[in-house]
Amino acid sequence: MTDAAFESAMERYADMVFRLAYSYLKNRADAEDVMQETLLKLYTQPPFDTPEHERYWVVRVAVNECKHLLRSPWRRRTGPLEEAPETAVFDTPAQSELFREVMALPPKYRAAVYLHYYEGYSVREVAGAMSANPSTVQTWLMRARGQLRTNLKEAESP
Repeated sequence: MTDAAFESAMERYADMVFRLAYSYLKNRADAEDVMQETLLKLYTQPPFDTPEHERYWVVRVAVNECKHLLRSPWRRRTGPLEEAPETAVFDTPAQSELFREVMALPPKYRAAVYLHYYEGYSVREVAGAMSANPSTVQTWLMRARGQLRTNLKEAESP
């Protein structure tokens, strides 16, 4: 990959990979590591046939890097550093509450919700990216919606 092509790819994918990794890992430093590893692997890849294939490959590698990091023996031996809360800016309090509830979901639900609803991937594409059966991804999305619905209703109750 040429330097110009890599720079263009970084502009296209860096933010998406970081957001995906952060939604999976809930840790800024780990998400940055995943982003760096994913982009480094992209740099060493031969050219892809289509932009869709390249984008799918990037998502797949990012998810694998997240899983690898979660399985790391080093991560199991050490505790996470307390991070300052992210100061995401939202237009309404409801958006802020929804974000907090999505971040409280289990990692596989968070990643599926992010890829399907935020990035616009189909259930089949999410399943391929997460090495899961499409019916499993549909179940994750259904359970995530149920948890979000329940938690948001509880938050509304006085």
